[in-house]
Amino acid sequence: EVKLVESGGGLVQTGGSLRLSCAASGFTWSDYAIGWFRQVPGKDREGIACINSGNGRTLYADSAKGRFTISTDSTWDTVFLRMDALQPDDTALYYCALNSAPFCQHMFKSDLNYWGQGTQVTVSS
Repeated sequence: EVKLVESGGGLVQTGGSLRLSCAASGFTWSDYAIGWFRQVPGKDREGIACINSGNGRTLYADSAKGRFTISTDSTWDTVFLRMDALQPDDTALYYCALNSAPFCQHMFKSDLNYWGQGTQVTVSS
């Protein structure tokens, strides 16, 4: 059973930083896409950052470019999202996502992702 467990959310002031973690387990695919989405009430879930396990390529939403960095540990058991220069607009519930197809653009649009339970990020002004 695929299991994604997020941690690291919290309250931070504008301009601050956070690092989210996602512990991923329960699958045996060698090539896949894993990444982060976020959602605010009343809006669709938005793909923020993704990394392809096959080639290490990353994909970022425009809102994340230059401020957020996705990375993994050496075993790819944990995926991180480093978020710098946080703004109130970054306030959202952040979800870890996994897709067995190793294509980040596909994962950003897919209805077949596996999801974690989410971790709340709140940026105060």
